[in-house]
Amino acid sequence: MATPLMAGIAVAAAAYAGKYGIQAWQAFKARPRALRKFYEGGFQPTMTRREATLILGVRQTTPTDKIKEAHRRVMVANHPDAGGSHYLASKINEAKDMLVGKTKSGGSAF
Repeated sequence: MATPLMAGIAVAAAAYAGKYGIQAWQAFKARPRALRKFYEGGFQPTMTRREATLILGVRQTTPTDKIKEAHRRVMVANHPDAGGSHYLASKINEAKDMLVGKTKSGGSAF
């Protein structure tokens, strides 16, 4: 007699857990895009300081050493040798050069 009761309790617990799991997933998907930690959008033909700061995730007043740390962190995640894109790597390097002050007039290699 205890076995059917335990089975019923287990089914009910699984149903409640599933219900709350679905609600949590829907709340996660509905969160504002401003809280996401990546740069959305295409690239401009000529890189601006604003675009460079968005790519590296820093502010325009960030010191040079912090810019280099941010560049390294983003580059490790997007390096072509680790499965990343050559285009993204060039844009990340261009962003670092723009913020550090080593700008080239030619723009991106792509």
